[in-house]
Amino acid sequence: MRRIKVWAILSYCLPSLLYLLNNQSIAQTKPQSASESGNAPFELKKGDRVVFLGNSLFENDFQYGYLELALTTRWPDRDITFRNLGWTGDNVFGVARTTITNPPTAYELLLDHLAKAQPTVVFVGYGGIEAEEGEAGIPTFTQGLNKLIDTIDSLGARAILISPIPILTADSVANPANRNAMLERYSAVMAKTASERGKRFVDVFKPIQAMSKTVKLTENGIHLNETGYYCLATILEKALDLPPRNQTVTATPTPGKPFTINDSYLPLPFPADETGLTNSGQILKIPGLKKGFYTLTADGAEIKTASANDWAAGVTIRQGPLFEQVRALRQMIVKKNELFFFQYRPPNTTYILGFRAYEQGRHVKGLAEQSILIKWLEGQIALHGTPTPTVYQLTPLK
Repeated sequence: MRRIKVWAILSYCLPSLLYLLNNQSIAQTKPQSASESGNAPFELKKGDRVVFLGNSLFENDFQYGYLELALTTRWPDRDITFRNLGWTGDNVFGVARTTITNPPTAYELLLDHLAKAQPTVVFVGYGGIEAEEGEAGIPTFTQGLNKLIDTIDSLGARAILISPIPILTADSVANPANRNAMLERYSAVMAKTASERGKRFVDVFKPIQAMSKTVKLTENGIHLNETGYYCLATILEKALDLPPRNQTVTATPTPGKPFTINDSYLPLPFPADETGLTNSGQILKIPGLKKGFYTLTADGAEIKTASANDWAAGVTIRQGPLFEQVRALRQMIVKKNELFFFQYRPPNTTYILGFRAYEQGRHVKGLAEQSILIKWLEGQIALHGTPTPTVYQLTPLK
């Protein structure tokens, strides 16, 4: 798995850390009810703890943070926290988590990870590994999926089932057509289980397959790249019936004078390689301008220059203070997820938590202390998730 560099988060001011440690910044509070109809409007409540549970589909996003960023910025004032429990190669029985000793079994470890995360909402992303078993594996998968949903219900959390994604290149597997047919079959099983259990189901298989025709979404035909996770986040938002971020904003400023726009949500920052993406950014309309060209600026920096006709029709905005704010927010999310990743599954697991803990078990205390930094970062994320009002100025080009 590749990792991206993030800026030195520890350079933030100490008062913010002390503020959080006094429990004044964010408080994890349990929502009143964890029940949810599969067709009810999706909403995250104050104090929700969202967990992403599954295979590499979730694990690999810890280096990009798009899924968490998308949901964080929808409800920035509700102190929502996230834990990514994705594990490459995992199935509904936690088979990939056999890393310590036995006991605990891999499944016991899966349940332990889930319980310790204290979820109120769980996105369940399995089926990709299980589909390798073909038609014969469906009864076992169905049994395991229902058992996992039972556990999530017992924790008082809402379960949201996410389909597997397709194989996107012919050189990834021997017979991609047959493999995709089986992935769709397992996706249908998840949809049926969700319907029977009154849970929400999100099909990402077909949208990813459609987008892949114009955009490169994977590194190897199987695992999503940065653009893939950007697209997955937009697919998830649409499937949850969340309003589009790039709604058109109309303003009628006086040229040469400042004007303020209050956005509802921060934009999603674009991936480094955005070739082929159609969701191009925010649209600003400024009607009634005299003929000519006008330059939009914010904080003294040029944002866009366009003709009066273009401004009247709507101009796409792809840079400025909001994009800088959300990029910084994304870096905080990535850093927080990196800290948590190496806390709950440290590289020397056998020596710290397993049967050789007598050698390096002293490091358990250090792992626990990581929670201080994680909580502090969550406080910073909560403080910076709301869009800052942007002051623009439109000046005639001479």
